[in-house]
Amino acid sequence: MRIQIVEDDRALREGIALALKEPGVDFVQSESVETARMAFETELPGLIILDVNLPDGSGYDYLKWVKVRSRVPVLVLTANDMEMDEVTGLTLGADDYMTKPFSLAVLRARIQVLLRRGGQNADRYEEDGFCFDFEKIIFTKNGRELALSVNEQRLLRLLAKNRGRVLARSVLMDRLWSDGGEYVDENALSVTVNRLRSKLEDKREGISYIQTVYGQGYMWKKEEKNV
Repeated sequence: MRIQIVEDDRALREGIALALKEPGVDFVQSESVETARMAFETELPGLIILDVNLPDGSGYDYLKWVKVRSRVPVLVLTANDMEMDEVTGLTLGADDYMTKPFSLAVLRARIQVLLRRGGQNADRYEEDGFCFDFEKIIFTKNGRELALSVNEQRLLRLLAKNRGRVLARSVLMDRLWSDGGEYVDENALSVTVNRLRSKLEDKREGISYIQTVYGQGYMWKKEEKNV
């Protein structure tokens, strides 16, 4: 699961990430509204920890922007302890609210509660007979297990987590080959996409899930096609 921490105080940002670190959890740290939006558009997080006072605007603006686009749980952190600030955050869609200073143990407990409520489960995807469990590394279609390579698993996770959103080829190349994607032949991505398609889709069913958006990239979207 990916947690986005939007906080302009670097020490606090890194302290939160360190306190919440555990196997299967990674973090993206953003210090402003602009960098937070860029990170969100690159990959949908499973949960957002959001400061209100940011150098280029209000965290409430980012909260509104996120809630229009997703159901990702958002926990708001702020130094403002006025009741109206809490009401504003909750009204705009915040799932929880904590004032600074705060206990990291309490923050951890609040996050566990938010994740148990449901929201955006980054480790599991179920729809149309598919069940992708990215934590247990089990992938099935109509109960039949699929054998996927490591890169096919990574690609599937990116597409499924960002369903309905176009992911640029450059973003996918970087995420799949982060140890030097710029030196990988671009054809490698097309090959990986085609191999994953062949394992997930049956032409006889007339349904496709991995769509090519020409000149841009790929996205996960169910489309029925004439057989």
